[in-house]
Amino acid sequence: MSLYRGRFAPSPTGPLHLGNARTALLSWLAARAAGGAYVMRVEDLDGPRVRPGLEARILEELRWLGLDWDEGPDVGGPAGPYRQSERRPRHAAALEALRAAGLAYPCFCSRAEVAAASQAPHGPSDEGPRYPGTCRDLSAAEVARRAATRRPAWRFRVPPGPVVFEDAVHGRCVHDVLAETGDFVVTRADGIPAYQLAVVVDDAAMGITEVVRGDDLLPSTARQLLLYRALGLTPPRFAHVPLVTGEDGARLAKRHGALSLGELRARGADAAAVTGLLAALSGLAPAGARVAPRDLVAGFALRKVAPRPVVLATAEVQRLVAPRSS
Repeated sequence: MSLYRGRFAPSPTGPLHLGNARTALLSWLAARAAGGAYVMRVEDLDGPRVRPGLEARILEELRWLGLDWDEGPDVGGPAGPYRQSERRPRHAAALEALRAAGLAYPCFCSRAEVAAASQAPHGPSDEGPRYPGTCRDLSAAEVARRAATRRPAWRFRVPPGPVVFEDAVHGRCVHDVLAETGDFVVTRADGIPAYQLAVVVDDAAMGITEVVRGDDLLPSTARQLLLYRALGLTPPRFAHVPLVTGEDGARLAKRHGALSLGELRARGADAAAVTGLLAALSGLAPAGARVAPRDLVAGFALRKVAPRPVVLATAEVQRLVAPRSS
């Protein structure tokens, strides 16, 4: 059996909040409990949204929390580079392989045009309306005519039928990608690889054996599995942990008092108390516990994580920064 290899892949487009930190903690625990390697990969493909200096800040805050990694942009390693923006040649090669196999085709539709297409039901939130196949069967002459005035995106030609996989948290999952999403974008019109393609190529190249991530990405898994098959790559196992929400059931936001990890640190929060809160939310420690991540490794298993949203009360966040009595 190959050595366990897990990863966390933050995007330097916004600060690290408690929900992200909890996912990082659980992915780290899965790797350490398995005696495996933990990889840090920065997903910085969305250039205009990447904020200067945020990568270093995120890594520093994860270390403050008590996490470490064996490979990453700041420590190097055999599977680098560890910034997605520096891995573009691999992404381009994967697209070329799909094109050569007839599994990717140029699409000249804008998002607005897809949305305006007749009977275009809304697909997964990250994909937008279901693509109706407008450009799927264009002739070579029509492709050339349209390409003269508009750069195309490239879409994956989705085969019919369900995609079935076993998730370590949610159990058996079934998605009909063609019905739910239709042919999906693998490279944007500006040449930047879409998340679905980049994450498949990079996880495979880095030998990741299990992906632990938030369950907002659960719908992406079926699309990614189709790409693994098309590219002849071995997929990892998947574990989608529930998101942390506010008391109103919505994803954490400023209105919930959702301070970033950096803000908590700046306001005097204790790292052990923050980790204790994340562990308590995950059923790994009692309420009010103060623990280091290493204290949670023994006996950790993803099956202990319940497949339901985790509610974070505003009062719990405020207690982290409240002055402690002597």
